[in-house]
Amino acid sequence: MAAAWRPGLPHLLSLLELVQSLLSIASLRCRRWLARLVLASVFMAGAAVLIAPAAAQSATASAGAVLGLPAQPGYYRMRVGAVTVTALSDGTLPLTYDFLTHTTPAEVNQRLARAKVPYPVETSVNAYLLDTGTRLVLVDTGAGALMGPVLGAGLGRLPASLRAAGYQPAQVTDILLTHLHSDHIGGLTADDQRVFPNATVHVSQAESDYWLSDANLAKAPADGKVLALDRRFFLEARAQMAPYVAAGNVQPFAAHAEVVPGIRALATPGHTTYVLESQGQQLVFWGDLVHVAAVQLANPAVTFTSDVNAAAAVAERRQALADAARRGYWVAGDHLSFPGIGHVRAAGTRYEWLPVNYSTTGAGQ
Repeated sequence: MAAAWRPGLPHLLSLLELVQSLLSIASLRCRRWLARLVLASVFMAGAAVLIAPAAAQSATASAGAVLGLPAQPGYYRMRVGAVTVTALSDGTLPLTYDFLTHTTPAEVNQRLARAKVPYPVETSVNAYLLDTGTRLVLVDTGAGALMGPVLGAGLGRLPASLRAAGYQPAQVTDILLTHLHSDHIGGLTADDQRVFPNATVHVSQAESDYWLSDANLAKAPADGKVLALDRRFFLEARAQMAPYVAAGNVQPFAAHAEVVPGIRALATPGHTTYVLESQGQQLVFWGDLVHVAAVQLANPAVTFTSDVNAAAAVAERRQALADAARRGYWVAGDHLSFPGIGHVRAAGTRYEWLPVNYSTTGAGQ
């Protein structure tokens, strides 16, 4: 019996290039149709067409070549007090209108044009490594291969970024998960094995209870109509966490706990924010608080398709933006443009993102 055909890497990269080209020239109606096609291929495709982590790494370099550029460097270091913070890139993915809710294409176009950001929005997927001197703590793990062969063709770079920064996966002692969505936990495993064999995974008890619940899995729809509640998210969360659960390396924590020395958790609707404090300096890890800064800082009421409770997400975003602007601490966002670290400034009724000043030595930050 002939083997079933599966898309090879050249096919996937060609398809990605075609989609990006069409989006750049298509009419608004066609853009929305193409966006739905991409969403369907990513979130409804079976596991058989997902690229393996090794292929994802190869895809990243090749995708750069297809678009005319080699892959970008994937790490950036800075100091927060006595802690060395290394931003790690898992890659980028293109986001279209259909990912944003409670807005219109006209508003998105206007906000992006003002910020000189092209459409579709090339969105970062970041993780952060904290070297405290006694622990090596990773905040989130990127998407790995879980975002599929089209939308995720530029992802899966976290292990390469980690090694380029001078670290090995086996050195990581702790992993802090903001939540259990696929683009934050996809890097936990490769071929059903732990990528970080010596790490303890820390996740809030509420998050673990929700995504690993048999009852919630049983009632989760599998039709892709409600992306935030799709059955696939539950299955992927279970699969990624399973090797760590089996090894006894998962530690759920209560709200507002100090997870590891110097890093505390703040329970927020839908996910966990982490606060690093050292020598009077503070860095707050936002997770999914902002996906498209050019749009959502200008209008915090714009939500995302994966928000289970959009109203709660908006309220939390408004509060976090106001607090960051008022108190002036560092912020790190998983989907802010790499390295995703900076400050927030209030500008009337909206907010502005002030990215970290690039420094080869850390002296200019």
